[in-house]
Amino acid sequence: MDAIELLLKRVSVPRLQEPAPTAEQLEIMLRAALRAPDHGQLRPWRFLTIAGDNRKQLGELFVQAVLSTEPNASFEQIEKTRNLPMRAPMLLVVIASVSKDPKVPAHEQLLAAGCAAHGVLLAAHALGVGAVWRTGAMAELDMVNTGLGLQDNEQIIAYIYLGTPINSLRNPPLLDPADFVRSWPEKTPS
Repeated sequence: MDAIELLLKRVSVPRLQEPAPTAEQLEIMLRAALRAPDHGQLRPWRFLTIAGDNRKQLGELFVQAVLSTEPNASFEQIEKTRNLPMRAPMLLVVIASVSKDPKVPAHEQLLAAGCAAHGVLLAAHALGVGAVWRTGAMAELDMVNTGLGLQDNEQIIAYIYLGTPINSLRNPPLLDPADFVRSWPEKTPS
């Protein structure tokens, strides 16, 4: 697969199964992440891998976090929350580590971490590994952040679920760039 085909054909793969990526595949994905644009070379990111039985431990952390904010959560909501990490054999948590820098504002550092996450997705697709980027409430709750060891200057950018696709990959929709681009300044009709 050439680079342009990769960029044009990458899709999210939400239905995943064993096996998880190999150590070699994961290293390639992380090397791709480290090539993200990074003004000031701050490397404002770090990653956590969660696989095997550790996914169950993460599910319990998620349940505790939900119950801390919604003590009357239904049994169904609790079970759904508990099973979130079990949707893939491996999760890669992408964390933005924002530092105070006179030349690189916080929003640029967050974007760089997001680009690192995108690098993981692109490399996964190139390697034939299924991947999907998820966030949601479990990326926002303080108890989850504390349980995952985040510092005050850090936030979860993505839970990237990784594994083997269950189904064949879908074809991405063909979007027209003209629908998203305008020349500036726009000419007004006379």
